[in-house]
Amino acid sequence: MVIPLVLAISFLSLIFAGYLTWYVLKQEKGEKKLQDISEAIKEGANAFLKRQYTTIGVLALILGIIIFGVYIYLDEFELGLKISIGFLFGAFCSGLSGFVGMYVSIRANVRAANAATKSMDSALKICLRGGAVSGVTDFIPRRFHF
Repeated sequence: MVIPLVLAISFLSLIFAGYLTWYVLKQEKGEKKLQDISEAIKEGANAFLKRQYTTIGVLALILGIIIFGVYIYLDEFELGLKISIGFLFGAFCSGLSGFVGMYVSIRANVRAANAATKSMDSALKICLRGGAVSGVTDFIPRRFHF
């Protein structure tokens, strides 16, 4: 009963994150100067993500192998395989949620800055919804453990 509930909540969370992303991305980017600054931020964020996830990916793989090795030593091959795969899948989902959160948040920045020239209310909505994408997608791999 718990696993279907967890999967349903996760699925609904992804739909909600999709809606928030759609809302943020449909907002106006603003003038050329704002877009140029946004492109520089995007370039820096992409370089950061590439470096960070390369390092984390290698460490997760090494740790997954170590976990598997410990279970082989304990003569629990099947359990070790399941736990190692589960660990690596969780690390992948966590990384994916970080990538999605960064993708949306750096695109929300320019839209919020543009919206702030017209209305603080709309700027705040864009900021909160852009940040919520990261929170909602990060909620799934970190809170539910099978």
